[in-house]
Amino acid sequence: MSHINPRARRIAEQIRAELADILRRELKDPRVHDVTLTSVEVTSDLEHAKVWFTLLTGDRDEVRKALGHAAGFLRTELSHRMRLRSVPKLVFAYDESVERGAYLSELIDRVVAEDKQHPQDDETQG
Repeated sequence: MSHINPRARRIAEQIRAELADILRRELKDPRVHDVTLTSVEVTSDLEHAKVWFTLLTGDRDEVRKALGHAAGFLRTELSHRMRLRSVPKLVFAYDESVERGAYLSELIDRVVAEDKQHPQDDETQG
């Protein structure tokens, strides 16, 4: 995202914050109540926005469908809250980085635990 201009970056962050608020306060669909929006990427022409989400519980495909179904409503709400000539079209994608991070952390913890069980001969190599 570093190659995107500062204005697009600001707009992306504002879209993320506003969508999070709309999901929390306005959207009544129970499938999206545990959704966390992790980031938004907007195209340089501000025509499209990819909204990355993660969730603690639920089916990611069902949630993505629910968000996609609500995209029109969400764009309308964004248009009331933001001063943009046109609100980007919203596409939702599941952010696997949180799961990947947790998995890598678990692997590291496992290796550290195994390492403690099998002390190495560091003193004899010296």
